[in-house]
Amino acid sequence: MKQNGVAVWFTGFSGAGKSTIADALTEKLKSEGYQLEVLDGDEIRENLTKDLGFSKEDRDTNIRRIGFVAKLLARNGVIVLVPVISPYRAIREEMRGNIDNFVEVFVNAPLSVCEERDVKGLYKKVRAGEIKQFTGIDDPYEPPTNPEVECRTDLEELSESVDKICNKLKDLNYIYIS
Repeated sequence: MKQNGVAVWFTGFSGAGKSTIADALTEKLKSEGYQLEVLDGDEIRENLTKDLGFSKEDRDTNIRRIGFVAKLLARNGVIVLVPVISPYRAIREEMRGNIDNFVEVFVNAPLSVCEERDVKGLYKKVRAGEIKQFTGIDDPYEPPTNPEVECRTDLEELSESVDKICNKLKDLNYIYIS
């Protein structure tokens, strides 16, 4: 199957559901025969950007590195799912400008809901003073102004979020599934 490469860039708070949606979307697309890669923010931090901290400059460098890899994969026909917080609007717009096929997905859940979920126990550590420069608490998050897709994970089921993204990818001629 010939497929069009695209970088699907998921942005949102920690705990909003970026990786959960990316994992479900991966399953659905792979079951349809699509080739894809997931550039998970946690895995990238562990393997590609260990040398970076969490200052604005380091976060931007992190996103640029991820964006470079996403660009290479997408231009070679791979569907690339990029679930990363990427808190700053300007760097996301820079990635949009650098990657020919770019779809932004705003994984939107209120901070209070993300903190309740606290999947990784990070919010608890932030509140205990163990983590500094945490997005949404003591570091800013700038939501997208015009994402191609918005998934309200506090209001919709996982399958609804996945369907929204698939429908947008179909509308943009990146995938061809029923």
